[in-house]
Amino acid sequence: MRADRLIALLMLLQSRGKMTAQALAEELEVSERTVYRDVDALSSAGIPIYGDPGPDGGYALLDSYRTTLTGLSENEVRALFMLSVPPPLVDLGVSDELKAALRKVAAALPATFSAGEAQIRRRFYLDPVWWDQSETPVPHLRTLHRAVTADQRLVITYRTWAGPALTRRVDPLALVAKAGAWYLVYAHSGPARVQQASNLLDVELLDEHFARPADFDLVRFWQAWCAGREERLYRVTLRVAPHFISALPHFIGDRACIASPQAGPTDAAGRITLDVAFRSLEEARERLLACGSGVEVLAPLALRCTLLDHAEQIVKLYGQADVERALAPNRFLP
Repeated sequence: MRADRLIALLMLLQSRGKMTAQALAEELEVSERTVYRDVDALSSAGIPIYGDPGPDGGYALLDSYRTTLTGLSENEVRALFMLSVPPPLVDLGVSDELKAALRKVAAALPATFSAGEAQIRRRFYLDPVWWDQSETPVPHLRTLHRAVTADQRLVITYRTWAGPALTRRVDPLALVAKAGAWYLVYAHSGPARVQQASNLLDVELLDEHFARPADFDLVRFWQAWCAGREERLYRVTLRVAPHFISALPHFIGDRACIASPQAGPTDAAGRITLDVAFRSLEEARERLLACGSGVEVLAPLALRCTLLDHAEQIVKLYGQADVERALAPNRFLP
């Protein structure tokens, strides 16, 4: 918006003194012609801005008008410059606004502070994304953002691990970004609940509003929900073959092993027994099937049964005859 750009231009002149139209255009990411129009608008509004012609010229403010942002220590400024726009805010569509806000704050700092911005950004970078984390599309995130901001009701349809998809009419209370994923906090016939936004198959914004509970504390609720989630994890007891012990973390990963596994002593065959926590039976089955004979599930029985069922389906699909033909010496001959 033009009003935001005019404020940013004013802050640049406050902090850096005289600047050419070209330098202002580069900072504001606009054309020089736009800078000329903005300067005229500021002058018409009574801002004491003047321009000097010539190679050493530029625009500046009267010394009596120039002010600076005060109250920030040098260490606080360094911490400010370490900030970057995290991926969840890019997905939410507010990255440009945050960049503009940081630029305005930086422009209002004294020159002795703002000069250190480039040095800080060359030395520190915060990457909030997990290793090997695949990008999960969240097509309805903008609609969720709009609903949460305006307290508008939603009709959501989401997938479940078992059974058909469910459709609910809900009051969207908040959005939470954790470890690169967005979660919708909503109310439906009782206490607040949580649903991962990427699991939403459809979202419909209703033309009606809801009354937000006055006593709802988002931070307190989220911390309690995360603590309860640890108790709801799917816990598995494994026996790991000696040759597979070093490879196990690659297959189950830190994301599956939320509760730190505690390995017991090795048995006579060199195998270890340990407990691992997965998010669900389905995730445990998916990861442990890839381990082959390197891992044996001791408990729970339901997981052992579903692993056996899938293994039998795989054997039936490919069959021993296919394996023998694939290994035959003349397999490439017609």
